[in-house]
Amino acid sequence: MSSPLDDDWPGSPAIVVLRVRDGVIERVHASGDLDEVRPWASVSKMAVALAFGVEIDWGFHTYSETVGPHGANFANLLSHSSGLGLEEGDPLVPIATKRVYSNVGVDFAVRAIVGESTAAEWLGHRVFEPLGMTTTTLVDRPSSGVNGSTHDMATLAVSWLRPDGIASETRDRLIRPYLPDLAGIVPGFGRFTPCPWGIGPEVRGDKEHWMGDWPTASFGHFGQSGSLMLLNADEGIGVVATSTEPFGSWAVRLWPQWTSAMRKLALTL
Repeated sequence: MSSPLDDDWPGSPAIVVLRVRDGVIERVHASGDLDEVRPWASVSKMAVALAFGVEIDWGFHTYSETVGPHGANFANLLSHSSGLGLEEGDPLVPIATKRVYSNVGVDFAVRAIVGESTAAEWLGHRVFEPLGMTTTTLVDRPSSGVNGSTHDMATLAVSWLRPDGIASETRDRLIRPYLPDLAGIVPGFGRFTPCPWGIGPEVRGDKEHWMGDWPTASFGHFGQSGSLMLLNADEGIGVVATSTEPFGSWAVRLWPQWTSAMRKLALTL
């Protein structure tokens, strides 16, 4: 089934809209090549956060465990409140004073977990293999290096909505804003005060941006590859998309109205 708004995407998007009813997943909308393997870019962070949730459930690590530079803990690193810059060598700010989007912070957290193993093995064992995500692998850094099909991205989305693979209370902790009053910048969409973020996923809050009119507790991530994952656990709905067109001004213009339309579609069909 197609939607007229899908036609506004440049390139060749692949899209799935999901709804959970009594634990059963319905795909209420799907379009594009769902099997083509594409880069997820920063949507990779949703896989990292779920894998970290497994670590919490198994008692291997804690949110408050100090592992990062200058005393940052796992929650700081995964919520972009560690004070680290976007990349290695960027200026530092004091911990828990600003929401500074940091790829290097997420990569640092993963290195602290995997030890003698590799990030690819860790994500495989914790997320991809248990969920049956057979097309998905980590080919580069964990903060942005996952490649996989849109079908597998939808499987990952289900694991957040139902949830699968982690305890419900762990999921709820990961999607609750951490240090909710911090101001910060959402790359591509500007500065927000506050700029709420969970321990991995972005949380909408009152931000007017790519999440459109989704409720304040909605969460997810988008990537520079033109990919996105947007979910609401209370409503039991979600949308995932990949694209052959990288993120740009088209996404800034399109996504707010498009995600709003996809939410309406999920709730009415």
